[in-house]
Amino acid sequence: MTNVAHRANEWPGKKLESIPVSTRLLVEASPIPFYAQVRDAVRTRIFDGTLISHDRLPSENQMIEIFGVSRITIRLALKELENEGLIFRVHGKGTFVSKPKAFQDLTTLQSFGEAMQPQGFETYSKLIAVKEVAANAQVANRLKQVLGGSVVEIKRLRYLNREPMSYETSYFPIEIGRKLAREDLSTKDILVILENSFRIQVGHADLVLGAHLADETQGRLLKVESGSPLLHIERLTHAADGGPIMYEHLFHRGDAFRYTVRVNRG
Repeated sequence: MTNVAHRANEWPGKKLESIPVSTRLLVEASPIPFYAQVRDAVRTRIFDGTLISHDRLPSENQMIEIFGVSRITIRLALKELENEGLIFRVHGKGTFVSKPKAFQDLTTLQSFGEAMQPQGFETYSKLIAVKEVAANAQVANRLKQVLGGSVVEIKRLRYLNREPMSYETSYFPIEIGRKLAREDLSTKDILVILENSFRIQVGHADLVLGAHLADETQGRLLKVESGSPLLHIERLTHAADGGPIMYEHLFHRGDAFRYTVRVNRG
């Protein structure tokens, strides 16, 4: 038997209730809990287009039969999918597929592509501008540069499944920025370039999250109304030795993108 998350691909174009009962068993020996296997099976069918927006999921009783698990297991799986924004419930009518929202775990320092591609999303970037600018007080302070000294500013529009998702302005010390300007920034993520091409060991990033209203330029590029709410992330990335290497302002559309984080009580 195979893991149900992978087995879902064996029935392309079929809904969950069409899977023969004899093939619906989960992997008892797997370290992955049953609820997570059920969650992954449903998630896979949403991401591969088998289940599309506003499709109705099988009832709890049907899913119990499909997967051969308890009601609490099904409810745990559905709850996680609901928390991810992949499904929604309508009282008295059932559970339905939402418009899929991408999500990124803030507890791991990842590039946009590294976070999105495992979820089945297509990503690429449109380079808006690359230029050397004089560091203002904020940029100079974050990157530990001389006020008014030269830094490289890179502006990009990030796409998710061919829809503009975020508008990013990034600043770099001059040596790093000039090298980045010669790279293919449309298909390569900057973190990957820093590590693989420049051999810079990336250490950690400090993030500040807040709300922001789209200005005219951001609204036009992100295809939202001017004044629409955006998620603003200020991120300062450090090398492993602690030195700052990248300072960014990231503006994400809130209607199709979410961040997740686990907080432990210490």
